[in-house]
Amino acid sequence: MSLLSSFAECFHKLPRLPFTDFVRFASKKSGTSTKNTNCKVRPKHRGWKVTEGQFVRQGKLLATQYTLRFHPGLNVGIGSNKTLFAIIPGKVLITCETVKPNMEHNWMKRSYAGREGSIVYKKYFHVIPDPQHTQFKMIDQI
Repeated sequence: MSLLSSFAECFHKLPRLPFTDFVRFASKKSGTSTKNTNCKVRPKHRGWKVTEGQFVRQGKLLATQYTLRFHPGLNVGIGSNKTLFAIIPGKVLITCETVKPNMEHNWMKRSYAGREGSIVYKKYFHVIPDPQHTQFKMIDQI
């Protein structure tokens, strides 16, 4: 006696209730899951957008970053997502300086956790404005 026939005999001996007459067995074998098969995540292209000595206009992105890797210097602003941008037009200057983070600030606690008391070197982005012309005329002379 096969296993399937013994199962059928046991199944027919059960008392019949409404809606229990229909039993559907799997018609296909289960394969692997099809979720998350298209995991081609586009790159974020973070990092330097300009190099030292380049001329930038106002509002130009200087660097994008996930953590606080680059710091804003002279005439450079920082966005809510830590993006550095030029406040005024001028030439870009990049320097490496020591950082003394204010550990009372929550953002600095997250960025420099475990590095209290050590010397931290970071890159600073500066925008140096072009020198203005020096041919000014006094109002009295006009």
